[in-house]
Amino acid sequence: MGRETYVVLVDLNMELVFKTKTPSSRSWVLLDCSGSSTNLDLDKNAIMHRVQIHARDLRILDPLLSYPSTILGRDKAIVLNLEHIKAIITADEVLLREPSEENVIPVIQELERRLCPGSAAHRVHSDGKDSGGHDVEAIEEDESPFEFRALEVVLDSICSFLAARTLELEGDIYTALDQLALKISSRNLDRVRKVKSAMTRLTGRVQKVRDELEQLLNDDDDMADLYLSRKLAPVSGSAAAWFPCSPTVGSKISRASRVSVFTARGDENDVEELELLLEAYFMQIDGTFNKLTTLREYIDDTEDYINIQLDNHRNQLIQLELFLSSGTVCLSVYSLVTAVFGMNIPYTWMENHSHIFKWVVIISGLASAVMFVLIMSYARLKGLVGS
Repeated sequence: MGRETYVVLVDLNMELVFKTKTPSSRSWVLLDCSGSSTNLDLDKNAIMHRVQIHARDLRILDPLLSYPSTILGRDKAIVLNLEHIKAIITADEVLLREPSEENVIPVIQELERRLCPGSAAHRVHSDGKDSGGHDVEAIEEDESPFEFRALEVVLDSICSFLAARTLELEGDIYTALDQLALKISSRNLDRVRKVKSAMTRLTGRVQKVRDELEQLLNDDDDMADLYLSRKLAPVSGSAAAWFPCSPTVGSKISRASRVSVFTARGDENDVEELELLLEAYFMQIDGTFNKLTTLREYIDDTEDYINIQLDNHRNQLIQLELFLSSGTVCLSVYSLVTAVFGMNIPYTWMENHSHIFKWVVIISGLASAVMFVLIMSYARLKGLVGS
């Protein structure tokens, strides 16, 4: 029987509401050196006993806990937590968690294809047909330890996955920003906000993988811990111990290649093969990170352009307000004259000189117009309004 997790919900008065139980997720898929896969249902103790790792290392692979991207080298296993891939790699098998997830299924299929010994040999023979029988040297250059081939598949899947997400996000960002540049509206602004938030989250995910690869590349001891086949192979053993999953090597490898293998086995600090592998995928993930950085700069430039447009509209509104305020002041002067003459006060000149009213109206209107022109000329002289 599997272990079950009990979930208890309580209300604000600390009273029991209801209780449910859900089975804990312990689904794994095992891929051996022949490329075949087997679904397993193992608990933590069985996993720790099988691959001989500590509970704190297995906790990194718990999907319910949030851990940063990690590649850890242990005595007999590599513990790997990168995005949706949570795996344990040994010298002759790969344990992959949650095999039914949508993003994990392609990784399993690629592992089945790449981990099969015949796939590498077939590829080498097809490349060496025209080389005059130099297939042995080709095998020596192409074949790698099992854990490196599995690690390469995982890194390739992660880098390709993040690059694909970046490419999709790039199209959404350009579309949203172009529409915002054409028309500034609440809908377009909200759309840009959403894609910007998505890009920020994706940048963080890419940077975690990038930082983990960079940290691993900067430490030769950590890279040396990932050589599981080297740890298992005895110093005086045969060269086939380096390739436990490749039956073609034992019959076709030359004596010179055996010497090179023993030389590599003797130098515990020789991490050139793994360093080249990690550098290739570090450059790929770094390119994805640089693309996201470029998108961030493009968003910032677009936001600056939008802010400039908004500032221009704001300045136009301020100028319009200045025109209206100046006109209001001038009309207030004209209204003042009207109010004075509208008072109920007897004037002696109104009886015999009624034509004076016409001149008062004309002169007051002209004075208001001249005042408005003077105010606008002063504002233009001081640069308060555009030319």
